[in-house]
Amino acid sequence: MKSRKLLRIPRYLSLALALVLVAVTVSGQVGVVTAQGEPMPRTGMVCTTSSTGAFTLTTRDGYISLPDGNAVYMWGFSEGDMPFQHPSPVLCVNQGDTVTITLNNTLSEDVSIVFPGQENVLADGAPSQPVFNAAGELVSLAPVAAANGGSVTYSFVANRAGTFLYESGTEPTKQVDMGLFGALVVRPALDPALPTTDPHTGQPIAYAYNDPDTAFNPATEYLLLISEIDPELHMAVEQGYLYNMNNYTPRYWLYNGRSFPDTTADNGATWLADQPYGALVYIHPYDPNPTLGDGSPNPAYNPYPALIRNINVGTMNYSHHPHGSHGRLIAWDGYLLSSDGSASGEDMSGEKFTITLAPGQTMDSLFQWVDVEHWNPVDNPVPVTIPQLQDLAVGQYYSGSPYLGNIENLPVGTQALNQCGEYYHIAHNHALHQITAWGVVLSGHITFTRIDPPLPNQCVQ
Repeated sequence: MKSRKLLRIPRYLSLALALVLVAVTVSGQVGVVTAQGEPMPRTGMVCTTSSTGAFTLTTRDGYISLPDGNAVYMWGFSEGDMPFQHPSPVLCVNQGDTVTITLNNTLSEDVSIVFPGQENVLADGAPSQPVFNAAGELVSLAPVAAANGGSVTYSFVANRAGTFLYESGTEPTKQVDMGLFGALVVRPALDPALPTTDPHTGQPIAYAYNDPDTAFNPATEYLLLISEIDPELHMAVEQGYLYNMNNYTPRYWLYNGRSFPDTTADNGATWLADQPYGALVYIHPYDPNPTLGDGSPNPAYNPYPALIRNINVGTMNYSHHPHGSHGRLIAWDGYLLSSDGSASGEDMSGEKFTITLAPGQTMDSLFQWVDVEHWNPVDNPVPVTIPQLQDLAVGQYYSGSPYLGNIENLPVGTQALNQCGEYYHIAHNHALHQITAWGVVLSGHITFTRIDPPLPNQCVQ
């Protein structure tokens, strides 16, 4: 593959160009992608599934685009014969499935896969164990697919529901940063007594775990896969020279393989062909009332929260918090937060404004936005004088009105991304140097929560 040098362009110009490319997401459906490559939805977690529990992952190399104008050389796992993508596919299976993953290695180095949280993993039918060389030195945490065409097949029974990670177990400090990682989601085996459709609307209900308190709206399931990149390491790998890992210094910070503003773009955005997964959370206000005062159906009925699956594949602790609302943390590393790790134990879940994930850790949280004040310009106006337009600095996401669902006049020439008076709440890492792209500010670990007006509304769906 031809070499691409890291290019630096003026930071303000690069960020302006990136902002021009931001696509406001207009659909909240969650998708499933099979090996046949069905079209992915515009927002939400995108699952790669298999009716037999068997997957083929092939190592690929390629480039990803960063908002400062750089293209960085990467490695990754791709499904079957599919081209390079970053991050690797989100593998979704069911609790109790026998999962089989065949790794085909096209790279010039040995590669393996480890599955943290999974038990009794086999490699080519034998227990998957660390590999040592003749000198007794550890060379891999799992049996490898040899360089330049080797293959190995891993298998395990997915005994526990939850959010997990899969990643290279061979020289992981290098190969994981290069991109050899992905998410594994195990959906729970449910008690038959748990309802799977809403009694009022017939719409589906999903559960993160076999616990009624983990019910969520399956149309609002999201993944936040946190990672980092040291571009000097990637250049060294691309050029074929050694890199001293004592000099390891991340310069890019990514959600789902993208840095802001690309994090808010649609899944499958055309200018991010090799970075298919967006990180925008798209929801409607919480409304537990199935009927209106006159007994008619309530079109704004929305009693189920979104599910956010958080994974840290980086080398350090990372914090993440959504402005404007707490999330309810329900699980760590595939274990329910209860006194005994099951639905029958004492509930230990709790609301968090910020969650901090250690390297390799996963956390699941339920998230919803409640219109507490019910501000509206007629019956309950904001009790302050709203400044005149000439006294405002208007952002691209502002509708011209502080009221949900309202659109008002904006200054002439304003490039507005707001569609129907929706709210955008920033969600980001609180370490300010990690919301940059090699020094370019307002990038890195930033995304948004989009809150649409209650249904029915005029938003594009």
